[in-house]
Amino acid sequence: MAEMMRVIEISESGGPEVLKPAQRPMPEPKQGQVVIKVAYAGVNRPDALQRAGMYAPPPTASDLPGLEASGEVVAIGSGVTGVAVGDQVCALLPGGGYAEYVATAAAHCLPVPAGMGMKEAACLPETFFTVWSNVFMRGGLKAGERFLVHGGSSGIGTTAIQLAHAFGARVFATAGTDSKCAACMSLGAEAAINYRDTDFVEVLKAEGGADLILDMVGGSYIPRNIASLAEDGRLVQIAFLQGPKVEMNFATLMTRRLTMTGSTLRPQSDLAKARIAQELREAVWPLLASGRVAPVMDSEYDLDAAHEAHARMETSGHIGKIVLKVAG
Repeated sequence: MAEMMRVIEISESGGPEVLKPAQRPMPEPKQGQVVIKVAYAGVNRPDALQRAGMYAPPPTASDLPGLEASGEVVAIGSGVTGVAVGDQVCALLPGGGYAEYVATAAAHCLPVPAGMGMKEAACLPETFFTVWSNVFMRGGLKAGERFLVHGGSSGIGTTAIQLAHAFGARVFATAGTDSKCAACMSLGAEAAINYRDTDFVEVLKAEGGADLILDMVGGSYIPRNIASLAEDGRLVQIAFLQGPKVEMNFATLMTRRLTMTGSTLRPQSDLAKARIAQELREAVWPLLASGRVAPVMDSEYDLDAAHEAHARMETSGHIGKIVLKVAG
């Protein structure tokens, strides 16, 4: 392998234009790690937050953006089992995905699902780890329950709709245009609510309330989510596009026996992420291999055009996932 590689750096905190091509030394695998020659890298909201100076990487992580990628394993560190040089994988990354090569924990790698290309596989880790850990492991979604996901046309939303539907839940989603609502319906939502002209609170109340809500909006949505929950309902918060601070009466949680929780994926321990990976391998990867669940693709950009990919994401006009082509 070459000693240097092509990467995209965050030259300073700011807008998409601060993403700049650069050269960096090749990563070397530490104990328990592999090095992947990146074919495609997924683009996610946390990348944009990091670029804007609002989401610092963990101390041991690369300062390069990129939390998921697909490619070929080209080197392994000591103590690695279950992954070999030459394997085609997709992987959850602590950072560094916007590069020709990246190092990550071997336990955070999953095989490219049968019949799936590298482009699609690059879209799996960040969203599927996030949705599985929050909706099923933390939120405890069960068949027959009413599930509401906000931002239904996003990468997280399209994944959550498909998985919840596949496991037998009744799925409701919000989105900002009729075309996005139609996309949500096509993926398995029984109702898609255009939040610009319809109150999702009233829709969910008419159905008996949501048993589980997955929210990435926060702000004014928090009290409205509480109002939308059924008795014993659960709210899982994974982001705050409108901000994290609201005033609310917590007596409502007591009298209606509600649960509020949430998580972020990146700061969790390697062991916690490995457990999520194992559950995905057992419960979800067969659905991907059979075609019952698939990532929804929006657009592809070359690595050097990462700034254009971020601009596209920040318009919120996309439906599904945006990827960067790295190899070839």
